[in-house]
Amino acid sequence: MDILSGFLLPILLVLVLLGILTVRQGTVAVTTIFGKYNRTLHPGLNFRIPIIETVFKRISIQNRAVELTFQAVTVDQANVHFTSLLLFAVMDNQEETIKRVAFKFVSDRDFMASLSRTVEGSIRAYVATKRQAEILGLRREITDAVKTNVDHMLEDWGFHLLDLQINDITFDDEVLRSMSKVVASNNLKAAAENEGQALLITKTKGAEAEGNAIKIAAEAEREAARMRGQAVALFREEVAKGMSQAAKEMRDAQLDTSVILFSMWTEALKNFTEHGKGNVIFLDGSAEGMQKTLKELMALSQLDVLGGGKKG
Repeated sequence: MDILSGFLLPILLVLVLLGILTVRQGTVAVTTIFGKYNRTLHPGLNFRIPIIETVFKRISIQNRAVELTFQAVTVDQANVHFTSLLLFAVMDNQEETIKRVAFKFVSDRDFMASLSRTVEGSIRAYVATKRQAEILGLRREITDAVKTNVDHMLEDWGFHLLDLQINDITFDDEVLRSMSKVVASNNLKAAAENEGQALLITKTKGAEAEGNAIKIAAEAEREAARMRGQAVALFREEVAKGMSQAAKEMRDAQLDTSVILFSMWTEALKNFTEHGKGNVIFLDGSAEGMQKTLKELMALSQLDVLGGGKKG
């Protein structure tokens, strides 16, 4: 009896040790008995039936990321290279979900191959309906279209799509060169149009300024001419008044009024001499010339006197 108990005790101890199973945080363990699903073990210390109950697969319920690189062709036969980042995780830790994740694929390698081909196929199908020039501006639309298709398929596999980012979209070197030429030509066209608009504005503003300057100069000249005319008229009026007054006083004194004209004649000669500034002025200094000039001045004086009398 002692021998039997001594033999069974180590066996029981070994079975207990074999039944102890530790599951790490962030993972679950799927066990089977004779190849059939038995249960799901959660993080921490767990016990299983030794030898009979085996761990079929350990499944991470943490977020997982995979970077995918592939090529697509647009409707106008341009090769587009994509680099995308796919972020996904197990939908939840419910038993049915874990069973789908554990038994849907033979291995993780097969799952990742199916996932990458699904994403690649969705993007290729979308890009095939677009032109080369449209692709760069449709990053958000491409992402949304792929998310819809991939998320539906991942849910059937027990996963949930958290995020899909298309990081890089590039073209072949020849396509990039042609695109650069198109951009450069468009920039040159825009620059030429802007330069033309600027030149038109400059010329328009210059013409407006020149027109305004001419208008201002014309108005100033007209005002100056008006003021000169008024000054001349005022001068003549004052001269006429002075001559009329002087003639009246001389007539009252019974003196010859021609003396006034003679005085004006000599005063004019004096002014010509003092203020001529070297200019040559030709005057008829003969007696006949003086008589002629005096007669003209007397006629002018008579007209001014008559005019003054009418006004009075």
